[in-house]
Amino acid sequence: MKLFYGFLLFVLGQGLIWIQTNGQFVWPWFKKNPWLVSIGMGSIISYILIKATQFVVEHFDGLLWPGRFIGFASGIFIFTAMTYYFMNEGITTKTAVSLVLSVCLIAIQLFWK
Repeated sequence: MKLFYGFLLFVLGQGLIWIQTNGQFVWPWFKKNPWLVSIGMGSIISYILIKATQFVVEHFDGLLWPGRFIGFASGIFIFTAMTYYFMNEGITTKTAVSLVLSVCLIAIQLFWK
């Protein structure tokens, strides 16, 4: 269950990071108020990612690398989905290859013992 909770928190954190950094291109308020966005969201995002890391590291008996790769790969997926949804940017061949590599990263960390 710790891996599941950690993965969900990584996905949530990555989604919030996308909003925090790219919201300026979607909502005028974000573009006009970068300080408020960074102060208001920064601590929340940090806490979420700290807890995600904690859960995943506990699942992998103290190893940091699996959590790093899972966090990175989940970020690729979230970035792809949110950029497509909010910015209407399609998936290019380069993006598709990156997504496949992200799946490989997660699979290696989960299944290679």
